[in-house]
Amino acid sequence: MAMFTAPGAYDRAITVFSPDGRLFQVEYALETVKRGSTVMGIACPEGVVLAAEERSTSRLQDPEFSWKIFQIDEHVGAAISGLSSDARILINQARIYAQGNRLTYDELADIEVLSKRVGDIKQMYTQHAGVRPFGVSIIFGGVDKGGSKILQTDPSGAVWAYKAVSVGSGNEAVKETLEQKYTDELTLDEAIQLAVECLSKVVEGKLDPEKIKIATIPADTRKMTRLPDQEVAKYIRTMAS
Repeated sequence: MAMFTAPGAYDRAITVFSPDGRLFQVEYALETVKRGSTVMGIACPEGVVLAAEERSTSRLQDPEFSWKIFQIDEHVGAAISGLSSDARILINQARIYAQGNRLTYDELADIEVLSKRVGDIKQMYTQHAGVRPFGVSIIFGGVDKGGSKILQTDPSGAVWAYKAVSVGSGNEAVKETLEQKYTDELTLDEAIQLAVECLSKVVEGKLDPEKIKIATIPADTRKMTRLPDQEVAKYIRTMAS
């Protein structure tokens, strides 16, 4: 007599393959990312831009505490979409690796290697009992000896390199704009303007600097800088004019 396995047997705490080759726990984690804030990264010859949609849950919340953009080292940052609590653990691991690389080799961490290290941690959590996948995608962006880099990791542990990329709930609208307007010759200023234009399509209500956060890593300095609200407001006004 043939054995019958209920569909729910592949839909529990342990991550195992279903008969049709699916990992439901990983798919649920990816769905969490799809419901998260929209974040994006753009690489150009003059540097890298990381941008994020910021959603305030209360007017009493401190807006400076809930950034979706984190600094890993002076030359690399990360934008996250999904569970912030999961992201915090991975961001700390990335920082530890970056600082360890400085202490061991006296040089800045390679952004591709750093991204793959985080991807390795994510992948490990898809194949052990008693744990669940990390419900977060992270876009790493920065400038190393190889130039401007944008890499994305997803809950499965996969790592991809991009010229420009977006994840989160507004991913499709942003991707459409990027495919239409991204060019390899963008200046850093143009990349910032493009990021503002992309996020303007997904931000709810009136577009203002409190809803868009931007960080840049210029190729000439290799130092991450968060743009103040006043400067973001200038790009919003330029787009509207």
